[in-house]
Amino acid sequence: MRYIKISKENTYKFLERLKEVGTLHAPMKISEKFYDFCEVDDVKEVAFEYNRTIRPPRRFFYPEEEVMFKFDTARVEMYENTPRDERVILFGVHNCDIVGLRIMDSVFMDEQPDPYYQKRRKNGIIIGLSCLPDEYCFCNVRRIEFVDAGFDLFFHELPDGYLVRVGTVTGHKLVDPHPELFEEITKEDTKNLEEFEAKKASMWTVKGNWDDLRYFLEMRMDHEMYDRESDKCLGCGNCTLTCPTCRCHTYRDIPSIDGRTGERMKYWDSCQFRSHGLVAGPHNFRPTKKSRFFNRYQCKNAYCPDTTTAYCVGCGRCTYFCPAEINFKKNLMEIGGYTEAI
Repeated sequence: MRYIKISKENTYKFLERLKEVGTLHAPMKISEKFYDFCEVDDVKEVAFEYNRTIRPPRRFFYPEEEVMFKFDTARVEMYENTPRDERVILFGVHNCDIVGLRIMDSVFMDEQPDPYYQKRRKNGIIIGLSCLPDEYCFCNVRRIEFVDAGFDLFFHELPDGYLVRVGTVTGHKLVDPHPELFEEITKEDTKNLEEFEAKKASMWTVKGNWDDLRYFLEMRMDHEMYDRESDKCLGCGNCTLTCPTCRCHTYRDIPSIDGRTGERMKYWDSCQFRSHGLVAGPHNFRPTKKSRFFNRYQCKNAYCPDTTTAYCVGCGRCTYFCPAEINFKKNLMEIGGYTEAI
């Protein structure tokens, strides 16, 4: 892997030049408390120090809704809707979201190839950014606090700029045309990176790893937590809509008023919605709020063989944005028998 350095001033210049390559999106402050990935107009508005965005970056490759195809029943014809061939550059993606995208890739590029997702993803450029955890973060016990794949470039904060790891051929093509913006790293830069990672390690509220958690979840299916916490749940689906790895979706045919033409739409769905498990009959695989709540805990903590991690990446969004204040991390700690770091 190649290592180079860029100053903070040159970082803004680099972002300006990235806008010539494709549509640049980066985290920006959208309210007093919240951040989201937005299209960049003024690079000075990019938020370099943020904990999490409201919406995960998967939406750029797996949109909340999209037209699959249009149909004409009179002509008995179907017209496929293909994604536009455009470059999307995501700057400032944290470790957890990078692994989240790798998990999405394992589903929509490997397991069940989706041409819509594949085209967008292959046109996407991912530039990572280092971060420090808050009380909601637990990506360290998921073993993804430092990533070595899934990005084209990764920016690590230094006192006077950023140490940049170049992860792909695309990454090389992004930096090579601008040698005046980058410089070689020094021993002092390496030392500063080491100190940053040590500081990060000292800030985790939980430590170790939770590789055994999925087994405890299976052995403690009757745990009292499920009754207590599912009773609080509003069934709003906010936890799944903000999750970087949720991929449940549904389809609907939307006919025109005369029924002659229409379009098939694909929408994000949520396992927390009653309609999610509803099939013909009517039969519902998960008829109760508790059964849907239970399913999410089992699903998110299952093993993803492609990334060798859990499907939960420890980003903390589901807790931070839960209107019922259900604390996913603490609930998992209760079932797994884990304690806060001293």
